[in-house]
Amino acid sequence: MNLPNRMNYIEITEPGGPDVLKLLQADVPTPGDHELLIRVHAAGINRPDVIQRSGKYPMKPGMTPVPGLEVAGEVVGVGANVADFKLGDKVCALTNGGGYAEYCVVAATQSLPVPDGVDMIQAAAIPETFFTVWANLFELGRAREGCTVLIHGGTSGIGTTALMLCKALGIKAFATAGSQEKCDRIRELGGEAINYREVDFAQEIARQTHEKGVDVILDIMGGSYFENNVASLARRGRLVIIGFLGGSSVKDFNLLALMEKQGSVTGSMMRSRSAEEKAEIARAIRANVWPLFSQGECLPIIDRVFPLADAAQAHQRMEQGDHVGKIVLKVL
Repeated sequence: MNLPNRMNYIEITEPGGPDVLKLLQADVPTPGDHELLIRVHAAGINRPDVIQRSGKYPMKPGMTPVPGLEVAGEVVGVGANVADFKLGDKVCALTNGGGYAEYCVVAATQSLPVPDGVDMIQAAAIPETFFTVWANLFELGRAREGCTVLIHGGTSGIGTTALMLCKALGIKAFATAGSQEKCDRIRELGGEAINYREVDFAQEIARQTHEKGVDVILDIMGGSYFENNVASLARRGRLVIIGFLGGSSVKDFNLLALMEKQGSVTGSMMRSRSAEEKAEIARAIRANVWPLFSQGECLPIIDRVFPLADAAQAHQRMEQGDHVGKIVLKVL
């Protein structure tokens, strides 16, 4: 397959606002023995991209300055030790960075075939979001049919994904949002909406659950929500923290409130997981979520699509906080 020598990509040129995202050119990368080279059709925008760009999410040594944690496209290069994919396959993949580019190298074990009936824009919105929700809500949080869960940021990419999966799997979900319009979208997705600007969400959870609380909380806020999250837990409930938009530290919290409930607190970051862990999550998603896609369920909700060159505008859209669902870059 004839490939160009050079490609366009977006680089974080220095920590800062959206304007530090620049369209540059570089050599097309070469896949390693266990990797695929993907001609990127679309790339998802995620909150960690914005945090990384602002300098608050330091990159480990050797990590690419090119953001982008999920892509969809066509396989145009196959590593020597890859047996599950071939040239021309349509795939979506969780990357280790580098997704805002015309070509991207990804681990074959973090790649999945694009589901039937799913277009490339939708496919690019699957990997990071579904990996995160599955690993945290269903594996760490052990959410199962008959459970009750609370999802913060109910209209984000993570939130809409979690709501759709909960509905499909028979789990009652509450979700927070900051406007009537967003609360309406939560209800459309099958959740019970809580407008955090109008009510105290812990008090509302207590009221709606008759003081029982919820079994699992999926939290993107961190420190500022910690006390109310613990108050919202049911006996032996699980608080799973996946973000720190409200700060990464907690001060002056009385641990008795957690101990009396026999509650547990855990959390994770996808980028800190090993390649083996990510591969296992990929297998679980293919087994449990791909059948839902084939039935037309849980398809990603797309908020807006931007050209690759307009990555800065896509970041501005995310930072404004008005989006519902996923923001995606169209590359090809």
